[in-house]
This record gives sequence, C-alpha cells and structure tokens, in this order.
Amino acid sequence: MAVLEALDLPLARGRGHAALAALRPKQWTKNALVFAGIVFAARIDVWEKWAEALVVFVAYCAASSAAYLLNDLRDVEHDRRHPVKRFRPIARGELSERAAGSLAIALVATALVLAALLGVWSLVVLLGFFALQAAYSLGLKHVVLLDVAAIAGLFVIRATAGAVAVHVRISPWLLACTALLALFLALAKRRAEIDLVLAARTPGRPVLAGYSRALVDRLLAALAAVTVLSYAAYTLTAGNSRWMAVTIPFVVFGIGRYVWLVRGRGAGEEPEEVLLRDLPLLASIVAWVGACAAILLATS
Repeated sequence: MAVLEALDLPLARGRGHAALAALRPKQWTKNALVFAGIVFAARIDVWEKWAEALVVFVAYCAASSAAYLLNDLRDVEHDRRHPVKRFRPIARGELSERAAGSLAIALVATALVLAALLGVWSLVVLLGFFALQAAYSLGLKHVVLLDVAAIAGLFVIRATAGAVAVHVRISPWLLACTALLALFLALAKRRAEIDLVLAARTPGRPVLAGYSRALVDRLLAALAAVTVLSYAAYTLTAGNSRWMAVTIPFVVFGIGRYVWLVRGRGAGEEPEEVLLRDLPLLASIVAWVGACAAILLATS
C-alpha cells in the first residue's frame, strides 16, 4: 500500500522549487485587484500612479504568500490527509516547517516596509488585511458563511489598498461588486470541496459539515444574479462614461460560465486554475479588460 501511495505522488521538488510552490504564485492573480483603483478612476495615463500601484501589488503578493505559509503550518496534519492538499510542500515534507516560518516572517517584513513607503494609510490598510487574515485562520474559517464573508472582505481590502496607494477615490458600487464576486467564488470553492470530499470519501475542512450542495447552489444562483445587477448599476452610474454598460454581457457570460463549470464539471476547488485554464472564460475576462481599458482611455 505504501508503494502504491508513493507512486501516486509526483517527483519530489528541490528546496527552491518547493519554497516557490509554497508561496502559491498562481494565487497572486487575486492581488491584481489593487489595480482597480487606478483603472476605474481613469488615471491609466499617469505612469507615476502605475509605479505606486505596482509597489502595492508586490506588497500584497508578499502578504498573501506569508498568510498561505502560516496557514499551511497551522494545518499541516490536516493537509496530509487531504486528497489534494497533501501535495503541498510543507505537508509533503519538501519544505521544513522552520524554513517556512522564517520565509513567512521575511515576507511579512517586506510587505510592511513597502506599504510604509506608500504612506501611513497604506500601512493601516495592510495591517487590516493581516488582522482579517489572522482572524480567518484562527477561527472564522470554521464558521459557516462567516468563512466566505471573511474571504470577500480580503478582496475588498485589496481593492481599497490599490485606491489608497494611488490616492484616488474608488466607487462604492465597485467595492460592492468586488465583495459579491468574491463571495460567489468562495461559495463555488465550497461546492467543489463538497464534491471532492464525497468522491474521495475523506474528511474535508470542518466547516463543510455546515454546507450542502442544495444550500450552496441556491446561494450561488442568488449571488450570480445580485452581482450582475450590481455591476449593471455601477456601469449605468459610472462617472466616467455610461459606455461601460457595453461590458455587461462579458460579466453575464463569465459568471454563467463559471456556474456551469462548478455544477457541470465539478470545477472551482482552485479558482485560479479555472480562470487560467478554461479558454472561453479566459477569453471573456480578456475581452472585458480590453473593453474597459478602451472605454476609459477614450473618455478620460
């Protein structure tokens, strides 16, 4: 049996490769939200602002990677029994717990220094990010609905951090859309985790006991509708141009496609994998970004 389990594992990674994998660089796509402020405030032609936005992006990549490392250290024994998470570097023993802890501390320090360079309010927002991340890891992730609400809060903080760093006002509607979309993705992840646990007949994260497919499917349907309506309201009240309304079909298709992938294909356990590998979904995102950029450039 031990031989069969070993054959099921990929080849061991070197220390450097394992450390990089533990940082979860694919998850850094979430931090692209820090650019929302500069884009939707129509300041995309001010290169100094892009430099500030890039600094805050790096800061949040460091902060989120530190949080992943600390969370993996805390959950290492549980991860070793999980059908997917057992491949993580710390759970598999490719990265020692001591090395992971030291790397996490270095990343936290890096994030704090970069945020401080951008100003006191950027530092305050980052500290709020760390506080909510800690609350999630220490308890909120075990509370039904509060777990996904905390994840949504982390996305809102990212969007806020980007606006604060470049000193622009971000629309409350845009923050609301960010929160709703993050809730949608978090619940889709729970749906996929339920399917994975049932298929593998292995224990999942404790909070899954409070969810069911039926409950999550109803919540996903409601959130999909509310997210689209909120985005439509944002585009129709946008201060820059109501031409933003032409981007609504991209959002409708993207959310609908994601629901289909989650319910029909069992995807969603790793949202970044879905976003990067499903070509129709990726195409809709690229089209949305291109349309938004063209409209904002034309009307700025």
